[in-house]
Amino acid sequence: MIRRAIFPGTFDPFTIGHQSLVGRGLDIVDEIIIAIGVNEKKQTYFPLETRIKAIEKLYQSDSRVRVMPYDLLTVDFAESVGARFILRGIRTVNDFEYEKTIADVNRILTGIETFILFTEPEHTHISSSIVRELLKYGKDISLFVPKETELY
Repeated sequence: MIRRAIFPGTFDPFTIGHQSLVGRGLDIVDEIIIAIGVNEKKQTYFPLETRIKAIEKLYQSDSRVRVMPYDLLTVDFAESVGARFILRGIRTVNDFEYEKTIADVNRILTGIETFILFTEPEHTHISSSIVRELLKYGKDISLFVPKETELY
Protein backbone atom coordinates (compact mmCIF):
# COMPACT_ATOMS: atom_id res chain seq x y z
CA MET A 1 0.00 0.00 0.00
CA ILE A 2 1.28 3.45 -0.94
CA ARG A 3 2.03 5.72 2.00
CA ARG A 4 0.43 8.93 0.76
CA ALA A 5 0.34 12.24 2.63
CA ILE A 6 -1.21 15.55 1.88
CA PHE A 7 0.63 18.75 2.69
CA PRO A 8 -2.15 21.33 3.05
CA GLY A 9 -1.81 25.08 2.93
CA THR A 10 -2.53 28.21 0.98
CA PHE A 11 1.08 28.41 -0.25
CA ASP A 12 0.77 32.08 -1.13
CA PRO A 13 3.59 31.78 -2.03
CA PHE A 14 5.32 28.40 -1.69
CA THR A 15 8.60 29.09 0.15
CA ILE A 16 11.93 27.32 0.54
CA GLY A 17 10.68 26.31 3.98
CA HIS A 18 7.76 24.48 2.35
CA GLN A 19 10.15 22.94 -0.18
CA SER A 20 12.33 21.65 2.63
CA LEU A 21 9.35 20.05 4.38
CA VAL A 22 8.26 18.28 1.19
CA GLY A 23 11.77 16.92 0.62
CA ARG A 24 12.06 15.68 4.18
CA GLY A 25 8.52 14.30 4.11
CA LEU A 26 9.41 12.18 1.10
CA ASP A 27 11.90 10.36 3.32
CA ILE A 28 8.89 9.20 5.36
CA VAL A 29 6.12 8.61 2.81
CA ASP A 30 6.00 7.44 -0.80
CA GLU A 31 3.95 10.30 -2.19
CA ILE A 32 2.95 13.82 -1.18
CA ILE A 33 0.04 15.77 -2.57
CA ILE A 34 0.60 19.47 -2.05
CA ALA A 35 -2.99 20.45 -1.30
CA ILE A 36 -3.74 24.09 -1.97
CA GLY A 37 -6.70 25.17 0.10
CA VAL A 38 -9.19 27.40 -1.66
CA ASN A 39 -11.08 29.85 0.52
CA GLU A 40 -13.07 32.41 -1.45
CA LYS A 41 -13.23 34.65 1.64
CA LYS A 42 -9.44 34.80 1.92
CA GLN A 43 -7.63 37.44 -0.12
CA THR A 44 -4.52 35.92 -1.73
CA TYR A 45 -1.60 37.69 -3.34
CA PHE A 46 -1.12 35.16 -6.15
CA PRO A 47 -4.05 33.68 -8.08
CA LEU A 48 -4.68 29.96 -7.52
CA GLU A 49 -3.55 28.98 -11.03
CA THR A 50 -0.25 30.85 -10.58
CA ARG A 51 0.43 29.00 -7.32
CA ILE A 52 -0.46 25.63 -8.85
CA LYS A 53 1.73 26.17 -11.92
CA ALA A 54 4.68 27.45 -9.87
CA ILE A 55 4.65 24.41 -7.57
CA GLU A 56 4.04 21.96 -10.43
CA LYS A 57 7.04 23.42 -12.25
CA LEU A 58 9.18 22.96 -9.15
CA TYR A 59 8.29 19.26 -8.93
CA GLN A 60 7.82 18.49 -12.63
CA SER A 61 10.52 15.83 -12.58
CA ASP A 62 9.41 14.15 -9.34
CA SER A 63 6.46 11.80 -9.84
CA ARG A 64 6.15 11.42 -6.06
CA VAL A 65 4.75 14.95 -5.74
CA ARG A 66 1.41 16.18 -7.09
CA VAL A 67 -0.37 19.49 -6.66
CA MET A 68 -4.14 19.70 -6.20
CA PRO A 69 -6.52 22.44 -5.09
CA TYR A 70 -9.33 21.67 -2.65
CA ASP A 71 -12.23 23.50 -1.07
CA LEU A 72 -13.50 21.16 1.62
CA LEU A 73 -12.43 20.14 5.08
CA THR A 74 -8.76 19.14 4.90
CA VAL A 75 -9.34 15.73 6.46
CA ASP A 76 -12.16 15.05 3.96
CA PHE A 77 -9.82 15.95 1.11
CA ALA A 78 -7.20 13.59 2.55
CA GLU A 79 -9.75 10.78 2.58
CA SER A 80 -10.89 11.58 -0.97
CA VAL A 81 -7.36 11.10 -2.34
CA GLY A 82 -6.55 8.04 -0.24
CA ALA A 83 -4.04 9.80 2.01
CA ARG A 84 -3.39 8.18 5.37
CA PHE A 85 -1.23 11.04 6.61
CA ILE A 86 -1.18 14.82 6.82
CA LEU A 87 2.21 16.54 6.78
CA ARG A 88 2.55 19.76 8.73
CA GLY A 89 5.50 21.93 9.63
CA ILE A 90 5.95 24.08 12.68
CA ARG A 91 8.34 26.97 13.15
CA THR A 92 7.68 27.92 16.75
CA VAL A 93 6.07 26.66 19.91
CA ASN A 94 3.09 28.88 19.10
CA ASP A 95 2.38 26.76 16.02
CA PHE A 96 2.43 23.57 18.09
CA GLU A 97 -0.75 24.16 20.13
CA TYR A 98 -2.86 24.80 17.05
CA GLU A 99 -1.41 21.90 15.04
CA LYS A 100 -1.83 19.43 17.91
CA THR A 101 -5.48 20.30 18.38
CA ILE A 102 -6.26 19.92 14.66
CA ALA A 103 -4.26 16.66 14.47
CA ASP A 104 -6.18 15.22 17.44
CA VAL A 105 -9.56 16.08 15.90
CA ASN A 106 -8.55 14.68 12.50
CA ARG A 107 -7.36 11.42 14.07
CA ILE A 108 -10.57 11.06 16.11
CA LEU A 109 -12.77 11.77 13.07
CA THR A 110 -10.99 9.61 10.50
CA GLY A 111 -7.96 7.84 11.90
CA ILE A 112 -5.72 9.91 9.62
CA GLU A 113 -2.43 10.63 11.34
CA THR A 114 -0.62 13.94 11.21
CA PHE A 115 3.13 14.03 11.29
CA ILE A 116 4.87 17.24 12.13
CA LEU A 117 8.33 18.21 11.00
CA PHE A 118 10.12 21.04 12.69
CA THR A 119 11.30 23.75 10.35
CA GLU A 120 15.03 23.73 9.83
CA PRO A 121 16.69 26.55 11.82
CA GLU A 122 17.77 28.41 8.70
CA HIS A 123 14.13 28.60 7.55
CA THR A 124 12.40 29.43 10.83
CA HIS A 125 12.10 33.13 9.97
CA ILE A 126 10.46 32.47 6.58
CA SER A 127 6.70 32.56 6.21
CA SER A 128 4.40 33.22 3.28
CA SER A 129 3.04 36.23 5.18
CA ILE A 130 6.48 37.80 5.44
CA VAL A 131 7.19 37.11 1.76
CA ARG A 132 3.89 38.77 0.78
CA GLU A 133 4.78 41.78 2.91
CA LEU A 134 8.14 42.06 1.18
CA LEU A 135 6.43 41.86 -2.22
CA LYS A 136 3.96 44.55 -1.21
CA TYR A 137 6.86 46.93 -0.66
CA GLY A 138 8.80 45.91 -3.75
CA LYS A 139 11.55 43.98 -1.97
CA ASP A 140 13.50 41.08 -3.45
CA ILE A 141 12.09 37.70 -2.35
CA SER A 142 14.56 35.50 -4.20
CA LEU A 143 16.18 34.27 -0.97
CA PHE A 144 12.85 32.97 0.32
CA VAL A 145 11.17 31.17 -2.59
CA PRO A 146 12.49 28.34 -4.77
CA LYS A 147 14.17 29.76 -7.85
CA GLU A 148 12.28 27.34 -10.10
CA THR A 149 8.93 28.90 -9.20
CA GLU A 150 9.89 32.13 -11.00
CA LEU A 151 7.67 34.27 -8.79
CA TYR A 152 10.13 37.16 -8.62
